[in-house]
Amino acid sequence: MESDLLTVERAGPGVLVTLNRPEKRNALSIELRLLLAETLERLAQDRAVTAIGLTGAGTAFCAGMDVTQFGGDADHKRELVESSIHCFRAVAECPKPTVALVNGPALAGGFALALLCDLRIAATEATFGFPELRRAIPPAYAAAASALTPAVARDLCLTGRVIDAQEALALGVVSQISRDRTALDVVAQAPGPAISEIKRRILRHRGGASPRELLADEEAALRAALLGRRGE
Repeated sequence: MESDLLTVERAGPGVLVTLNRPEKRNALSIELRLLLAETLERLAQDRAVTAIGLTGAGTAFCAGMDVTQFGGDADHKRELVESSIHCFRAVAECPKPTVALVNGPALAGGFALALLCDLRIAATEATFGFPELRRAIPPAYAAAASALTPAVARDLCLTGRVIDAQEALALGVVSQISRDRTALDVVAQAPGPAISEIKRRILRHRGGASPRELLADEEAALRAALLGRRGE
């Protein structure tokens, strides 16, 4: 799908994907959701790519869903739902490490998008929250629970409050405050097989694997790596 709604910048093994609707604060239209999913799926198959960054053009990361597209007939509503599921699942299940470089407000569905990435880096002007709660729209608790402690996930989902970058750092919503792509490049330059194995375990954890199951998985991987079949 060709479109100027999204740009892809390659710089070595780290690829930066930019939502490119600055006039709409990078709100997720149906076309943009489908394009983002398609792009992530394509990059996931590219052996030259070891990590994927996600950011927004202009002053916002992503303001959430494009509410101007809500409504319409049954077919349109079905497309709204299916494109949303496709987009967020592509981020959540991406087999390559993902880094959200949050350059401004990440709100509603935009916050969920960032939470589904493996790492979040915030610029000083970044903000985070689920303000859609005030419009009687339940926030994406699944996305919050996948990345945050239970207390923080409940706080942000039940209150709908918007937090700044400093509070996000204090609460563990982001791991650092920075405006550049250094974190993406650090991950991208790590040994590919090791990073792939870590991401596989992240996905297992996100899929519900218990700490005991993850430990057993790591033990099996260690035996395979150091002892080969004889040690199994």
